[in-house]
Parts: sequence; structure tokens; C-alpha cells
Amino acid sequence: MIKVIITRRADHSIHSFEISGHAESGPHGHDLVCAAVSAVSFGTVNAVYGLCQTKLGIEQGKKGGFLRCVVPDHLDQDTNEKVQLLLEGMLVSLQTIENDYGKYIQINDNY
Repeated sequence: MIKVIITRRADHSIHSFEISGHAESGPHGHDLVCAAVSAVSFGTVNAVYGLCQTKLGIEQGKKGGFLRCVVPDHLDQDTNEKVQLLLEGMLVSLQTIENDYGKYIQINDNY
């Protein structure tokens, strides 16, 4: 199962997210849930960098199955709002996957 943990600051903005595990919803290389989660999460990280010129703090598992990203502290308000919008969009996409494939993905959002 894929587990997603969203950590928020006191103002409810996203401080970090962690994705771990494997969906195992299909054979290796044909796991649609894993592919969807990977596309959404890595697409968001790339969008934050490409559209906001912001590098998230990133930890990755060498064999896959683990991604942790931390939003830098002290972003200016405009940049932070854009980063937050992209991250909240990622969360909505992941929740859509969870709604359809809840047997393979679980989201814990401490909102």
C-alpha cells in the first residue's frame, strides 16, 4: 500500500509531504496506481521548481517507493501562495486516486 503523509504548519499550509510504499495493484511495470501517484507527485515537484523557481527539500529512496519533500521556510508571500496552490492541487489529485483505489493508497492529512 502507498501511504501519503501531509504535514501542515499552524496556519494550515503544507510544510511537507511523504509518500512511501508500493501499491502492488498490478505486475511490476504495469501498476497503474503507482504510476499515477508517481506522475502526480513528481509533476508537482517539477511544477514548483519550474513555475515558482523554488527547490523543495527532497529525500528519495534509492530503489523507489519513497519521496519526502519539504517546503523551504522564509519564502516570500507570493511565492509561498503559488507553491501552496500547487501542493494543494497535488493533494486533490491524490485524493481522487484514493477515492477510486483506496485499497492501494491511504492519505493522512493532519488538517
